[in-house]
Amino acid sequence: MPLPLPPVIDQIDQTFDASLERLKDLLRIKSISTDSSFDDETRRAGQWIVDQLSEIGFDVSLRDTTGHPMVVAHHEGPEGEDVPHILYYGHYDVQPPDPLELWDSEPFDPTIVDGPRGPRIVARGAVDDKGQLMTFVEAFRAWKSVHGSLPVKITVFIEGEEESGSPSLDPFLKENREELAADVCVVCDTGMWDIDTPAITYMLRGLVYIEATLHGPSHDLHSGMFGGSLHNPCNALCRILGELVDEDGRVQIPGFYDDVLELSDEERTQLSNLGFDGDAYLGELGLKEGFGETGYSMLERLWTRPTCDINGLLGGYTGEGAKTVIGASAMAKISCRLVANQNPQKIYESLVSFLEARTPPGYRWDILQHGNSPAIRVPTESPFLEAALAGLETTYGKKAVLIGTGGSIPLVGSIQEILGFDSLLVGFGLDDDRMHSPNEKFEVKCYRKGIESHAAILHQLASVSRQAMAPT
Repeated sequence: MPLPLPPVIDQIDQTFDASLERLKDLLRIKSISTDSSFDDETRRAGQWIVDQLSEIGFDVSLRDTTGHPMVVAHHEGPEGEDVPHILYYGHYDVQPPDPLELWDSEPFDPTIVDGPRGPRIVARGAVDDKGQLMTFVEAFRAWKSVHGSLPVKITVFIEGEEESGSPSLDPFLKENREELAADVCVVCDTGMWDIDTPAITYMLRGLVYIEATLHGPSHDLHSGMFGGSLHNPCNALCRILGELVDEDGRVQIPGFYDDVLELSDEERTQLSNLGFDGDAYLGELGLKEGFGETGYSMLERLWTRPTCDINGLLGGYTGEGAKTVIGASAMAKISCRLVANQNPQKIYESLVSFLEARTPPGYRWDILQHGNSPAIRVPTESPFLEAALAGLETTYGKKAVLIGTGGSIPLVGSIQEILGFDSLLVGFGLDDDRMHSPNEKFEVKCYRKGIESHAAILHQLASVSRQAMAPT
């Protein structure tokens, strides 16, 4: 019989001010993983989390990698009971705060300000991901304080390179596969449907990202002396890129849609019932009309359909004033967002073939690959998902919704591929939290409810039997 939840919730409420102060302490640490001048601060953030988990009773250490260190912690849970083993994931590094002049307050001096939905904490990392990871850390603290133990066996894995591409992640997972083994992973780096409606993300789009440079003449040329006698690499590149997507929003890469699974009628109905306001969504972007693949709603395009986009262009002269030049090369950064069942390597090869088939005679491509991760579709029928849904409903008094996201979280694919189990994506961020932007914030209500939700989910997970976890 699981230990009672109500005294844990009471403890969370009574000590919430202290929980908020601890979050502020973490937010003050400038753990910018992309800038080597902040390496000491980044390590200090990892050590701060080590100290917090040690205080709660975890066997915890800071593990060195070729990059920033990983935090790994273990708690055996209730003695003598056969309970699930849960791996919790988060990241303690943050994006650079630039441009600094657009912040209303110092980015590493957390500030509580009033917002339309109550107080919010403003700081770099408030929601991505320090505030989110602290929701489960503080839930652990409350459980341990009230009951002297945790209701399930727990491993915590927190990295310091998520915002810089996670170069050490897969090697670390492979080297520590046995130590990180668990029944399911809880990932906190996602969001809610709205501030009053909790959500579990079960669809994540994958990513293929390349940097393609088309090389033409051996050097830059005078456009008056040479224009009209050869292919201008900038012109050629723009022509090729213009063929990637047709006027109906369909990607023209051969075989691009071969493995895409169409939504069932039931899934389309579920998405429609979420009540997504496309006009409001566009209005926040300063637009009145959207564009995308014909025959699909805007939410379906965002979550369940693959895309191909140009993310950057460079060629010729881009400085101030005029320079009549035909550049020797032109470059484009191109990304494809993938959906479940698409093979990233197959899409990468098809994209490269698409470019090469349109190469002007005598010209050549340099291709750099910056991303290659599969889309993820988490099973919606599992005892762990049911436990998480029940815990969220206990906290919010309403059913949680299942949602998708157009972004990618490579960690989820790595957990699945390397460690061999699925993830629960339970987060408390909102669309207007300004992740990666100036004035990043986390609603104080979301922080409090996130802590209470993780406490309630722990209570539900403790009731999952080993028989229910066994594959059928």
